[in-house]
Amino acid sequence: MFVDITQAMGQVVTPMMLLLIIVGVIAGMAVGATPGLSATVGLALLLPITFAMDPTTGLVLMGAFYMGAIYGGSFTAILVNTPGTPSSIATTFDGYPMTQQGRSEAAIIASTVGSVVGGVIGVIGLLVLAPLLAQVVLAFGPQEYFWMGIFGLTMIAGIAPSLVKGLAAGFLGLLISTIGISPVGGEVRFTFGFTQMQGGIPLIVALIGLFTIPTIVDMVIAPGSRTAAMAADAQARQRGGELKSTLRDLLSRPLNPIRSSIIGTFVGILPGAGGSVANLIAYNEAKRTSKRSKNFGKGEIDGVVAPEAANNAVVGGGMVPLLTLGIPGAPPDAVIYGVLLLHGLRPGPDLFEEQGVLTFTFILAVGVSAILMAPVGLVAGRGLQRAVVRTPTHYLAPLIALLTIVGSYAVRNSALDVLMMVALGLIGYGLRNVGLPPAAIVLGVVLGPIIETGLAQGLLTATAQANPWTSFFTRPISLVLIVLVILGLAWPLITDLREKRKAGKVKAP
Repeated sequence: MFVDITQAMGQVVTPMMLLLIIVGVIAGMAVGATPGLSATVGLALLLPITFAMDPTTGLVLMGAFYMGAIYGGSFTAILVNTPGTPSSIATTFDGYPMTQQGRSEAAIIASTVGSVVGGVIGVIGLLVLAPLLAQVVLAFGPQEYFWMGIFGLTMIAGIAPSLVKGLAAGFLGLLISTIGISPVGGEVRFTFGFTQMQGGIPLIVALIGLFTIPTIVDMVIAPGSRTAAMAADAQARQRGGELKSTLRDLLSRPLNPIRSSIIGTFVGILPGAGGSVANLIAYNEAKRTSKRSKNFGKGEIDGVVAPEAANNAVVGGGMVPLLTLGIPGAPPDAVIYGVLLLHGLRPGPDLFEEQGVLTFTFILAVGVSAILMAPVGLVAGRGLQRAVVRTPTHYLAPLIALLTIVGSYAVRNSALDVLMMVALGLIGYGLRNVGLPPAAIVLGVVLGPIIETGLAQGLLTATAQANPWTSFFTRPISLVLIVLVILGLAWPLITDLREKRKAGKVKAP
């Protein structure tokens, strides 16, 4: 194994391989920053190009592209409140408020730092813990996925100003996720006679609509707020030293990106979860453990680092079941799985023994891609930030609207998706004004299929028992997740009680 890693390292550091990695990262960033073109779509478009390449070169290009695409989704999430990929949902919670405050450059720097740390830790986890963590995957059944989805819903308490309104928005998202054909029984639900809706509402379409349309409406109705942000950004550039001050601030709290990266690595190992779940869990944990939790949702820089560290760690984590068990951990991993099969490589334990040099070259190239995101991302990201900030609103708003239409249509080449995107956006804008946060709706859309599939499959697998529903409360991992659900629901109450006690002690003298 050590000999294979040494040879693989020699291949990765060659000039041609490094150039290929840089090209892959830049191309991935461009695709990830385009709403509608997720990492999965980009990798699928890249797939034909790898036919003419040798296995090592093709896999290295795909790995670099994958890492760059996940990172690129943070740019539009921060600058225009539009997650470029589902993995950047939580990045909008504090990234866009930082842009509104004229701190978009600091947000881009924070995103880059988090992405680099997450990518490197994810690859380290893949190298060191792959055989051990692969066994953890096998222990997860439908019941565990159901409770993991329920645990995800407890994060609504962290992203909604009111728990009642947040839960209402979350359940609305769950209802939206039930549109289309049932993932287990095959029943057609809530399609209103449109056969095009049998596939449901794609997550990308819901993301673009619920996040972007309200932002465009705000730009048109209140352009003065953006003018103030542009002035604040200009003052920050005149002061200079944004890079040093931001890095100094982030390095003073190293636990946040490390913890978020570990969460992302573990969630990435679980097939079907992926970055869209990992970034939300990491954000919630960052807020729960932070001394500045009250600033989250208002432009807290740690709220940008946490989700970006987690979603890039998912890249390495998702490779664990892919390379050791032949189970893709996320949709992008399924495309890479196809590349392996096309070149006659079958994932599994034998892959490390028969093709050790190739496998470790691929893994190390993904790690190098994460490191190279620092210089490439800071140059490209800050350049994009300055271009967006300096663009007048009467040009920027129509441009964003055009990108949302193109991105929504590109998901399934369907004009109905564009109409659903606009309708969801207008509904989201109205609900936001009455206190129902769009982020909670999106959370329900993301977790709905996980909860429904876990519930249905869990009941089916336990039909031999007298009471199949008891299987959700008797499995060891399920019990651990139930405890986490209870803690997630109780934590906001505990926090409020602590603050009231502190306020009482202050007022007493």
